[in-house]
Amino acid sequence: MPQPSSFDPQCPLPLTSDDTIRLAHGGGGRLMQQLIQEIFLEAFSNSYLNTLQDSAVLPAQDGRLAMTTDSYVVQPLFFPGGDIGSLAVHGTINDLAMMGGNPRYLSAGFILEEGLPITTLKQVVSSMAKTAQDCGVQIVCGDTKVVDRGKGDQIFINTTGLGVIPQSVDIGPHRLTPGDRIIVSGDLGAHGMAVLSQRQGLEFSGNLRSDSAPLHTVIADLLNHHITIHCLRDLTRGGLASALNELATAGPRTMTIEESRIPIGEPVRGACEILGLDPLYVANEGRFVMFLPPEDVDKALSLLHQHAVSQEAAVIGEIGVTPSTPNQTLVTLQTRYGTHRILDLLSGEQLPRIC
Repeated sequence: MPQPSSFDPQCPLPLTSDDTIRLAHGGGGRLMQQLIQEIFLEAFSNSYLNTLQDSAVLPAQDGRLAMTTDSYVVQPLFFPGGDIGSLAVHGTINDLAMMGGNPRYLSAGFILEEGLPITTLKQVVSSMAKTAQDCGVQIVCGDTKVVDRGKGDQIFINTTGLGVIPQSVDIGPHRLTPGDRIIVSGDLGAHGMAVLSQRQGLEFSGNLRSDSAPLHTVIADLLNHHITIHCLRDLTRGGLASALNELATAGPRTMTIEESRIPIGEPVRGACEILGLDPLYVANEGRFVMFLPPEDVDKALSLLHQHAVSQEAAVIGEIGVTPSTPNQTLVTLQTRYGTHRILDLLSGEQLPRIC
């Protein structure tokens, strides 16, 4: 006799929703429409998004267009000083700002894992909407996919940003010049250490909070005051040391920085010492490095110190000459003891999943 089947038939499209994400939320049917209407449209509503067309039709812009895209997989989703939603907005806006761009529009793609609590999704979306509004940008199109339970990690977000660069602005590694001063916009390592401490349940003395913040306003202020910015880079994965190596290689230029001038908060310094980490390689989400001619340094610092996000800005070094040999050291740190240390790219990553 045939064995009785253990198959338990279920309706592929539940008649009612519940408090978690189901595969049907990504199936194009009623639950998906409900998700779009009650969560995404309610939070991100604007005239471009509300048409629900296959593409957002945007007005013509006066200037050169800058476009960037990034994906966010940070774990945990919520950490001191931010969450994956605010991080997705800040990170993409900052990439545009590093080119001198004025951020205008964002797209948002969500990959949701089956079983994700709806309340968690609402928290992330609400944070993302508030952050975008505070930054003066609109989320004009998006997409949602749902993957099987165990095939994702609650939420992954991809954002693409569109900004406008004024015709007079030219920022990039091609403008790095011997003698340029190197300015870092604030204390380093707070984001990476805040995420790590939350993820691992570690408690350190001091207030470890992510530095996640938008940088376009402070960059616009510098440009409006005619500061001659040669190059900018935000200090995300790999921290200051990796950013300097990438730019030195692109130049190519040698660079020397002074350890005693680099701002690092005591909570970050202490946590890094305990864990054996180098704060110069720890990620940030609201800090940048800037290269400019010596005659603009004092004015630039005066402007930077007027913004909360860059109150601790400091000159940390300068650009040297073009390397004389292919194997010449590009980035050197002058230590507090007067010795010199090579700052090279790491072979791996100190802290994965921090953005």
